[in-house]
Amino acid sequence: MSGRYSISVRILPDGAPFTVIGRDAWALERLLDAGDVGCTPITQPAPRWSHYVWKLRTKYGIAVETIDEAHGGTFAGSHAKYVLRSKVEILRDDAERGVA
Repeated sequence: MSGRYSISVRILPDGAPFTVIGRDAWALERLLDAGDVGCTPITQPAPRWSHYVWKLRTKYGIAVETIDEAHGGTFAGSHAKYVLRSKVEILRDDAERGVA
């Protein structure tokens, strides 16, 4: 084992198992936990959400929708909200085994 955090998953209903590692695994878990509410860099701060989502889509074939949301305030504008659209099952999670 490399010591990097990882989760083993499969895309339902009949996808083959594969492993997602590092921050990509962290992002996938946040998306799974959020459900249809989704995640934003505001609610789940992380340095490169767009890159994690790009990798989940291109490297792992996981469907993640990007929704453009407006926000107000002094620096009004918009931000991305990411919503997991693939049905993903976690088969093994390093956190469950006490691996950091």
